[in-house]
Amino acid sequence: MNLPTTPIEATELARQLRGEVARVFVGQNAVVEHTLCALLSGGHILLEGVPGLGKTLLVKALAKTFGGQFARIQFTPDLMPADVTGHTLYDVRSSQFVIRRGPVFANLVLADEINRAPAKTQAALLEVMQEAQVTIEGKTMPLPPPFLVLATQNPIEQEGTYALPEAQLDRFLLKVLIDYPSLTEERALVAASCTGRTGDRLEVESVRQIATPEQLVAMQQIAAGLRVDDAVLDYAVRIVRSTREWPGIAIGAGPRGAIALVRAARAIALLAGRDFVTPDDVKHIALPALRHRISLVPEAEIEGLSIDGVLNSLLARTDAPRA
Repeated sequence: MNLPTTPIEATELARQLRGEVARVFVGQNAVVEHTLCALLSGGHILLEGVPGLGKTLLVKALAKTFGGQFARIQFTPDLMPADVTGHTLYDVRSSQFVIRRGPVFANLVLADEINRAPAKTQAALLEVMQEAQVTIEGKTMPLPPPFLVLATQNPIEQEGTYALPEAQLDRFLLKVLIDYPSLTEERALVAASCTGRTGDRLEVESVRQIATPEQLVAMQQIAAGLRVDDAVLDYAVRIVRSTREWPGIAIGAGPRGAIALVRAARAIALLAGRDFVTPDDVKHIALPALRHRISLVPEAEIEGLSIDGVLNSLLARTDAPRA
């Protein structure tokens, strides 16, 4: 398979990836788009939604489309950092210590219910996300590119969980909310899952591999090189700076928020088939890129305001550059 060299080729390959995922992952178009956006941006996703909405199926299907390695880590209160990154073992036959690699050595890692593990284990994964490498007993080993962590949280069961602190939330490129499917989508989902199948095993056999990890890396490089006009860059920075002064917001987004906004907007532009970023691309991805980087004042929460509602008001009142 040839490496894509132009935005047009990368867009077409991304369209095929999306089509293959749609073979088994019914509906949830925004979730698929944002997952591809993070993958093309080289970032990570925090996915929040109730159980049973297909998060594992999405990641397994996406991994198969480009022949990537998939790993799932179920976060529990007794999970240790070494269970995530790996550890050393004594090999009796060779009389030496050998390194046993952990499940993070994969292209796509599903960190299921990340808030159920203690802070030390969470920090071990987030360090890997930031550095794209693991150090065990002084030996540093890089992770295979492309590398994407999709961490999930359950919004309705908070007892016995360990909330991610703001500094660690900031490491995620996007926070995506996954809701129940529509009536039409759920009907199609149930029909597909109950026809000629037994048990609950996730079926991804119908998904074809149409790309390679090397092609995904080339697509990331193409996305990173898309043109961002100074006026569009200024628009993204003004949005982020406004979160630090907006009424109702206690803690605004930092510079990493503006960086994430521009990176994600480049990927959105590529998915749309353009080699340049528009203000609409920035606005389109602003909620997933910023919702986990701000917090509301208590008065706003008492009044029933939501973070997305406040961000939408901010976006509506921030002047976008004109063509």
